[in-house]
Amino acid sequence: MSRDPEVRAIIAHDGGQTVLGYLDLIDVEAVTADPKPILGYSDISLLHLVLYARTGLVGFHADVATPGLGGHWQAAPAARQAVLEKIYSTLLTGTEAIGALPATPSWECWRAGRAEGRLIGGLINRIVLAQATPYALPLERFDGAVLFWEEAGGHASHVWSYLQVLRHAGILDRIAGMVVGIPTAIDGLDSPDASPTLQEMVLDVLGDRDIPVLGNVEVGHAGPNLPMPVGIRVALDAQQRTLSLLEPAVRPLTVTGPGG
Repeated sequence: MSRDPEVRAIIAHDGGQTVLGYLDLIDVEAVTADPKPILGYSDISLLHLVLYARTGLVGFHADVATPGLGGHWQAAPAARQAVLEKIYSTLLTGTEAIGALPATPSWECWRAGRAEGRLIGGLINRIVLAQATPYALPLERFDGAVLFWEEAGGHASHVWSYLQVLRHAGILDRIAGMVVGIPTAIDGLDSPDASPTLQEMVLDVLGDRDIPVLGNVEVGHAGPNLPMPVGIRVALDAQQRTLSLLEPAVRPLTVTGPGG
C-alpha cells in the first residue's frame, strides 16, 4: 500500500499485537517517497512513532476501521458523528489548521497551565516498548512536546509503571504538557471510587514538574475518538480545557506529468 500510488490513505482494520515483529521490514524509502496518512490506534501507535522518527511522517492516532468506525461511531449520537466526520475530513484533505478540537464534558483539568509544542504519543505501553528498540524516538523529539497517551486493559499498577519508565527515561523532564485519554477496561481504574484515581497517579509521578495536564480526553480505545496527528504543533490550555491543532496535518498531492 505504501508503494501503490492509487492508495492515498491507509486505515488499520484493528490494532493487535504484531507491529513489533515487522518494524524492520517497513519500506521506509517508499514511505518517504510517497507519504500518505496512516490511521489507527493501539498497536498501530508503534507505526506512528517509528515512522515519525524515521521519516517525519505525521501519523494519525485515530479510530480504526472495525471497532472504531464500524463500532463506536455507530453507537454515537448523530450530532457527534457529524462533528467527527467534519474533523476527519478536514484533517485528511484540508490545508488549513483545524484549531480547537471540540471538547466534551468528560475533559478535566488535572493541572492548570498552557503549553505549545509538537503532539507526540499513543498507547502508553507501546510508547514504552518503542523506546526499548533501535527504532526509538530520539529523546530530543520530546523537548517541549505535548505528550498524549491512553491505555486499555491490564492493571492500574501497569499504568503507574509505564509512567515511571517515562520518568526514568527523562521524557517527563522534557515535555511541556500532557493529555491523558479515558482509561479503558483497566483493573483498579474501572470504577468511580477507584483509589488511587488515574489523576492521582499521574500527578504523583509528575511530582513537582509544573506542566499542564488535561485528562479524560477521547483518544483511542474509549472512542469514538478525536484524531491525534503525531508531530504537528498544538496549543494546550488545561484550565480552559482546550486543545488546538495549529498546523495542517497533510500537504496537497503533487501530480507530475510524463516530463517530471
